[in-house]
Amino acid sequence: MSPAADEPLVRVRGLGATAASSILVDQVDFDVWPGQVTALVGASGSGKTTSALALLGEHGDRVALSGLVEVAGEVIVDGNGVTGAADHVKGRVVAYMPQHPGSALNPARRIGAGFRELEKLHHPGESVVAEALRAAQVPGDRKTLRRFPHQFSGGQRQRIALAQALTCRPRVLVLDEPSTGLDSITRLQLVGELHQLAGEGLGILLLSHDLDLVRALAHHVVVLDAGQVIAAGGHEVLPTAPDLPAGRRLAGHETPLLQATKLSARLRGREPILREVDLGVPPGACVGVVGRSGSGKTTLARCLAGLHERYSGEITLDDRTLPVLRKRSREQNRRVQYVWQEVRGSFDERRPVVEQVARTARRLRGLQPQEAKAAAVATLARLGVSAAIADRPPSRLSGGELQRAALARALLAEPDVLICDEITTALDERGTGLVVELLLELKEQGTALVWISHDLGLVSAVADDVLVIDAGRIVEQGPPVTVMTNPSTEVARRLVRAARVGHQPPPPVLTTSADTRSNP
Repeated sequence: MSPAADEPLVRVRGLGATAASSILVDQVDFDVWPGQVTALVGASGSGKTTSALALLGEHGDRVALSGLVEVAGEVIVDGNGVTGAADHVKGRVVAYMPQHPGSALNPARRIGAGFRELEKLHHPGESVVAEALRAAQVPGDRKTLRRFPHQFSGGQRQRIALAQALTCRPRVLVLDEPSTGLDSITRLQLVGELHQLAGEGLGILLLSHDLDLVRALAHHVVVLDAGQVIAAGGHEVLPTAPDLPAGRRLAGHETPLLQATKLSARLRGREPILREVDLGVPPGACVGVVGRSGSGKTTLARCLAGLHERYSGEITLDDRTLPVLRKRSREQNRRVQYVWQEVRGSFDERRPVVEQVARTARRLRGLQPQEAKAAAVATLARLGVSAAIADRPPSRLSGGELQRAALARALLAEPDVLICDEITTALDERGTGLVVELLLELKEQGTALVWISHDLGLVSAVADDVLVIDAGRIVEQGPPVTVMTNPSTEVARRLVRAARVGHQPPPPVLTTSADTRSNP
């Protein structure tokens, strides 16, 4: 039985989840109303995803792999109680878009086949894919639909996962960190699309640490900490973002430690995705690379890291040619480390995270096991990941915790060059502050940084020079303050303008009897 117009689509009361001796969620309450956005906000590991998966009758890997599980409370979705696998609410009633699109996309199938399968399963005889693609800003041409997931950037995969969820035409859409990996222009477009979807009556549950996105979208906010609701209401309950430490500006020009000259790259059978890029990073400096999703940022990072072999041009380290990864010496591997955006697939699910972090120090620096583990625990702690959490398998860490673990794993090599690809996309403000603080320390110690990001404001806190990349070319370059205040190209101006998404006024609340009810 569907709820009346003045009742919420989702009603959660007293939700609790425990695994062994760990309390994951404790007495969580929230509602999701038709045509409105409810946001669950909190640090990594605060219980956002566990709470949201309850709408599907699922508990997620972090709970299921923890041993004995006990779940309590009331979850009502579309007038029905949710228990067990809750197949009756999946798809048509509730659609879930995970934070990491890799878990929603089949790497062995072209994306068009996945859309056709969802359309046939949930809406046989109807044509709904084109509408979903438009809403998620995914091109619907045949060339795009015949590509595999790995042929898209992280931000593009995020939008494909959103389109898959919209293909189900659900009444409730659960979005887990939907702005992860999106450039500021695409994020602004996402805000507009989600406003439109809510205006058509869709109920949206937004899980996010992106406070600007929450301010731009949410009608109701529930703040979680350690699995408990610590505040609920409107935007006034949102935590204040801490100030990031300011980066030190280097004086003069120094000889680059890492240098790329006329670097071009392509994928098999496609047009070049990187075109004659020049980049140089001196010791103790940071070069920030910004641009829209699909502009070539990650391909540039993979070339520098030796992971992309189809390139022309020259890459040097200390004026010596740096070969592709499979031909690099152990010392070259140690000196140049790469932290990529989607890190979950880089961890072995059968081993504790702390062991995998420590292995870098053993393999590349020759440390003994006990010494390497101590170094891993200390570095993880600096990044806000406790020893108890790090001793778990990867599936029992949140996206933000695992992202910081991947950074710690690279830092255990004590690299001379650190290439960071969107390493704060899954982090809340506190986690981002810890990362920025540590990277600034590395700069002071002489480490050369290449920081790839869609966040111009964040890059300006660390970078000494900013490169704006568009369609595989460097279209603008200069100090962060110049690019931020006086951009000379249209793409840079759009990135700067779109970065102000959080300064929009709160969304209007629909005038219905549902709006007179208080948020839990």
